Amino acid sequence: MQLASIQSRAQLGLQSPPVQVEVDLANGLPSFQLVGMPETAVRESKERVRSALGNSGFAFPDGRITVNLAPADLPKGGSRFDLPIALGIIAASGQLPPEHLHRFEFLGELALDGLLRPVPGVLPAAREATALRRTLIVPVGSAALAARYPGSRVLGAPDLLTLCAHLSGRDPLPAQSCEAPTDAYDYPDLADLIGQEGPRRVLEIAAAGEHNLLLAGPPGTGKTMLASRLPGILPAPDDDEALVAMALHDLRAGSCSAITGARPFRQPHHSSSAAALVGGGQRLLPGEASLAHGGVLFLDELPEFPRQCLEALRQPLESGEVRLSRANLNLSYPARFQLIAAMNPCPCGFEGDPERACRCTPEQISRYHNKLSGPLLDRIDLFTRVERIPPEELLSPAADGEASSVVRERVCLARERQITRQGASNSALSGERILLHCLSDKALKTYLAAAARELKLSGRALHRTLRVSRTIADLEGAEHVQEAHLAEALAYRPDQAS
Repeated sequence: MQLASIQSRAQLGLQSPPVQVEVDLANGLPSFQLVGMPETAVRESKERVRSALGNSGFAFPDGRITVNLAPADLPKGGSRFDLPIALGIIAASGQLPPEHLHRFEFLGELALDGLLRPVPGVLPAAREATALRRTLIVPVGSAALAARYPGSRVLGAPDLLTLCAHLSGRDPLPAQSCEAPTDAYDYPDLADLIGQEGPRRVLEIAAAGEHNLLLAGPPGTGKTMLASRLPGILPAPDDDEALVAMALHDLRAGSCSAITGARPFRQPHHSSSAAALVGGGQRLLPGEASLAHGGVLFLDELPEFPRQCLEALRQPLESGEVRLSRANLNLSYPARFQLIAAMNPCPCGFEGDPERACRCTPEQISRYHNKLSGPLLDRIDLFTRVERIPPEELLSPAADGEASSVVRERVCLARERQITRQGASNSALSGERILLHCLSDKALKTYLAAAARELKLSGRALHRTLRVSRTIADLEGAEHVQEAHLAEALAYRPDQAS
């Protein structure tokens, strides 16, 4: 047989369109042509395939080899086509029975000795292969992640020779079992914090309603400690959230080293570029905003981030997704995350600190705060100040705060009330549902309207205040929002929390 066709898949964000790898062997001077819009990594597969075949004991055919990656107008990148190209050459040269190859899809990078190395993007490929009732064959290092997709049939192959023995029917590969995610996560515990009752309360409200939070205060008061403990009081993600999170991390890292259901906690440095934060670059990879999907994006030293980067977060904060557009390609990545930010009150950090005098001029403080735009701050629900703890309290032998497990129980109960009532967390309430679930009588509307005029709240800030008040009521188990809940929510606006 001089012609063989192998099924594979390309990678376009979280999509995995089909690619047919066609291999033709013809008489002529020895050559190896690869067509079908291959990028550099795909073109380099020729040398990897040539060495892998020889070192695995297969004969590399003489003559003219033409490999077509169809459809020809679809960009192909990465090293995932090494394996299907190698199998196509082996089948076309008569060294592998081609009868049953149509039942499989193949992805994998080849080492020069024929070993198979993991490739990114196996979860979307497993989803598409499952829909067509095909078996996906991937390197062993990618098999556990691919098998996480429900109903998938995945085989993990260690090397090219072992895989060909399976395809020939001599030594079948075992089906990859689905590895259950671990439930034991080593989250920092809230019990480690001393004092800070007010910020603890705000952190609990943020967790219960999926609200964005800004912590402000002098250096060393515990802002980062508070933020790092938020994932430990969040409910566990559902199966769909965990699958999407693993798929996004797999695209970025190349392989998911651990199968976990943990909420992501991303903490990019303030020198990060806009592409690192929201995604992009030459390969349009997901950024930190997408890697934090279903979890927490923590921006420490918020005013030190370039303004362009912070403004790029406005759209995903509102829509829950990142849309990346280039001349010939448009991709969307999910980015529904909780933004937790921390900042000092001034450039020196000690404005309003009773222990140390501030050295900043009013102009310096104003410039510092003006690094954060009004539209960005308008998308943050909760603002609170973290004050310095007296040394005597810090040196006490034991912390007096609640453990994360206790707070997490209350948060989970509040979330259950929200899901039962409206099918989503309070942060997702919009339109008429905000008024339906958050304002129960005319007196509350009058009270809130007067407060909004006095505090000069925008329409967006007004709705976010209503969502926070609904979360406070859910934490107390109240059926309706009351004036006390609204008053507490208003106290967490920036001009009140400072």
